Amino acid sequence: MGKAVFDHLRADIDSVLERDPAAKSRWEVLLCYPSVKAMAYHRLAHRLYDAGHTTLARWISQHSRHVTGIEIHPGARIGRGFFIDHGDGVVIGETTIIGDNVTLYQGVTLGGTGKDVGKRHPTIGNNVTVGAGAKVLGPFTVGDGSKIGASAVVLKEVPPNCTVVGNPGRIVRREGAVKGVDLDHVHLPDPVKAHIEALEHRVDELEKQLHTNMGTEHVKEEFEHADL
Repeated sequence: MGKAVFDHLRADIDSVLERDPAAKSRWEVLLCYPSVKAMAYHRLAHRLYDAGHTTLARWISQHSRHVTGIEIHPGARIGRGFFIDHGDGVVIGETTIIGDNVTLYQGVTLGGTGKDVGKRHPTIGNNVTVGAGAKVLGPFTVGDGSKIGASAVVLKEVPPNCTVVGNPGRIVRREGAVKGVDLDHVHLPDPVKAHIEALEHRVDELEKQLHTNMGTEHVKEEFEHADL
């Protein structure tokens, strides 16, 4: 068990060094990053939870929340290389399952809708990135390699290698497998903006057509009233 704990800790530290250019050393990550501290607490709490010591497990998870600003229910199952950047306001529910090399940003909620029983929280695949403030709510799967944009509200299943934005979340990009972890959650398609631009273009065309028709009618009227 000791080796497993060390291996998980090392993988968590490596994930920070790989994905955060601000991280300069392992010691800095170990001492200063709330994600690493939260996961150290969680792995202990999760073992106690599985062993039936639910109250102690919950106490540890709540203590971790006060220390790190990250709330992870001890029942949640989290894979290797997990990284929460910044961390404040992150909430992960009891029946959440998270794969390997997943990245969350501040304010993310992996929660339930309040109407489900049993498996109530999402399953997050490998190499998924969830942007700041996003809410993923319900017992569905977000497929491997997918990206959830900042502030998106996702209420239904997301296939692998897709990009979701908006409230409610909409799939705006479907593409082939992306190698590794895709951290670009800034340059995302904006379907609302595209729709507005298309409407503006159509309005411009109609105004030009209207001015042309009005000019034609004016010439026609002058011709009809001319004293020939």
